[in-house]
Amino acid sequence: MNKYRTHNCSELNETDVEKKVSLSGWLHRKRDHGNLLFIDLRDHYGLTQCVIENNNKFFKTLEKIKPESVLTVSGKVVKRSKDTENLELASGKVEVIIDTIEILSDAKELPMPVFGEQEYPEDIRLKYRFLDLRRDEMHKNIILRSKIISFIRSEMLKLGFLEYQTPILTSSSPEGARDFLVPSRLNPGKFYALPQAPQQFKQLIMVSGFDKYFQIAPCFRDEDARADRSPGEFYQLDIEMSFVEQEDIFRVVEKLMVNLFKKFSSKKILHEKFPKITFKETLLKYGTDKPDLRNPLLIYDITEIFKREDVKFDIFKKLVSSGSKVRCIVTKNTKNKPRSFFDNIDKWAKEQGSSGLAYFTIEKVKTITGKGPIGKFFSEESLKEIMKICNAEEGDSIFLSCGKIQDVLKILSVARNKIASELKIINDNEFAFCWIVDYPMYELDEQTKKVKFSHNPFSMPQGDIDKIDFEKPLDIKAFQYDIVCNGIELSSGAIRNHLPNLMYKLFSVAGYDKKQVEEKFSGMLNALSYGAPPHGGIAPGLDRIIMLLANEKNIREVTLFPMNQNAQDLMMKAPSKVEDNQLKELGIKIITKKD
Repeated sequence: MNKYRTHNCSELNETDVEKKVSLSGWLHRKRDHGNLLFIDLRDHYGLTQCVIENNNKFFKTLEKIKPESVLTVSGKVVKRSKDTENLELASGKVEVIIDTIEILSDAKELPMPVFGEQEYPEDIRLKYRFLDLRRDEMHKNIILRSKIISFIRSEMLKLGFLEYQTPILTSSSPEGARDFLVPSRLNPGKFYALPQAPQQFKQLIMVSGFDKYFQIAPCFRDEDARADRSPGEFYQLDIEMSFVEQEDIFRVVEKLMVNLFKKFSSKKILHEKFPKITFKETLLKYGTDKPDLRNPLLIYDITEIFKREDVKFDIFKKLVSSGSKVRCIVTKNTKNKPRSFFDNIDKWAKEQGSSGLAYFTIEKVKTITGKGPIGKFFSEESLKEIMKICNAEEGDSIFLSCGKIQDVLKILSVARNKIASELKIINDNEFAFCWIVDYPMYELDEQTKKVKFSHNPFSMPQGDIDKIDFEKPLDIKAFQYDIVCNGIELSSGAIRNHLPNLMYKLFSVAGYDKKQVEEKFSGMLNALSYGAPPHGGIAPGLDRIIMLLANEKNIREVTLFPMNQNAQDLMMKAPSKVEDNQLKELGIKIITKKD
C-alpha cells in the first residue's frame, strides 16, 4: 500500500464513511473554532475537509503550521451534517476526523496566498510561479491545456496524419521576426538559429514522400510580448499535406476546430462552415484582417460624398482633394443616446493618437437632417446618399474618420470594438471563426517604398503561372490564408511554391538575386529540384486556442512558465550571464555598450 495516501483529495464520498484513510497534500487553509480545528487539504485532484479535536496530541502542531506546508493525515471518514455539506466539492458530503499527521515539508511565510483568486502584480506571480500554479484557476487552465493537446493529437491521428519531429537547431532565415541565435563551438564564428517555425522542414517532409504531417511544435521568435503573444517561445499545431488545394486544408482545419471547440466549451460556434472573406473586403468592412465577426458593426467608404457641392464640411473636403479617404461606422438606432456617449467615443479616439471621430445622427421630422456637431454640413440629398451607401436609417448614427488610408483603418478597426463594447452588442458566449483569403503576394515597405513579401515567401501565386504579370507585383495574389476567431489570428497558412524556377522569379521581385536565394535556401531548392508534390499547410497557435477555450484575456494565464514583458524568466533568472571560459570556448567576446 502507498505510504502517503489511500485516496486522493477529491475521491472520498458517502460510500467511504467509517473507513480509515490516509491523505497527502498541501494545507490549503485553516479555520480555528476553539475546540476544533478545520483544515482543507489540497492535492492535484481537489480538496477534502479534515477536522482535529483539541485533545488530539497533534492539535498544537497543526495550529502552528503555516499554509502550503505538505502533510499526510490519517483518520476516519465521517458524514457531514446537512447544514455543513459543501456541494461544490466532490468530497463535500464527508470529512476526515484526524488521528495522526505527518509533516512532509514545512512552508515559509508566503509571498502571495494560494487560497482565493485575488489579483497580484505580474512580477510576484512570475517570480513565484510554482505558487501561482497552485491556485485553483491557474491549475485548471494548465490541466485544460494538457487535455486540449491530447485531444488534438487524437483527432489528427483520426484524420490520417502522423506526427514527426523537426530539428530545433537550424539555420537563420530572412523575413519574419528576429532569430534566437546559438553559437557553434565546433564551428567557430558560425551560429545556429532556433526555428521561428518548422516551415522548411515540414515542406521537406512532403518532398520526402510523406503525405500528412503534424507536430505540436515549439517555435522561437525574438519579438516583443503582447496579451496574445509570448516573448521568446510558443507552441503551434504544425500541419502540412501533399497533393492538396486550399479547400482541402480548410476542410481538415474546420473539422478539427469544430470538434475541439465543441468538446471543451459550451459556447455556440456561429458558423461551422467558416466564412471566407477576401483581404480586400475585410479591410473595407472591418479595417483589419483580424475581424471579430461577433461584432455587427461595419465600416463603409463614403469618400465620394465629400466631392459633392452640397456637402460643406470643408476640413474633410480639403483632405479628400489631396488624396485622403473617409470611412465611417454606422450604429443602429442610437438617436436616444446622450451627447456624452458620442463625445466620449471622440475623446477616446484622440487618446489613441488619431484626430478623433466626427459624428452625427440621422433624424427625420419633415426632412432628413443630421443632428450633431457636423450634421449641419450635409444636405438632405447627401444624407440620403450616405444612408444608401451605409444601409443606414433614421435614428442611426455615423462616426467618421478622414486621413491616410492606413491611419483611417487603424483607428476604425479598434473603434468598431470600442463602440460595440460600449453598446454591449458583442455576445461573449459565441465563437466566430472565419478565413481571410486572397492576400497580396507583395506589399510596399512603408519606410523604403520597395516591394517586399507581404506574407510567406514560399507561397504559390494565384492564377496561370505562365501569364502572371511580374511587372505589376502588387496585383499578384497568393494562395495564403489566415484563420481568425473572435478577432484573434490563430494562424497563417499557404499552398506552397514547389517550383524552383518560379521561386527564383518571386524572390527577384522582392530584391533577392539568385545567389542570395541559393545561399539562404539551398536545402529547400535542392530538394524541390528532385521532384516535389504540390503541398500546403497551416500552423494554428496552441496558446491562443487554449486562451480562447479557457476564456482568458492573456496568454500567460494558460502557459506554465511564461516570461515577463521584457522576455525575462523571473523564477529561473534568465537570461543570465555566463562564465568567461564558456564564452572563450565559443569564441565570443562581450562588448559593453558605452552610454
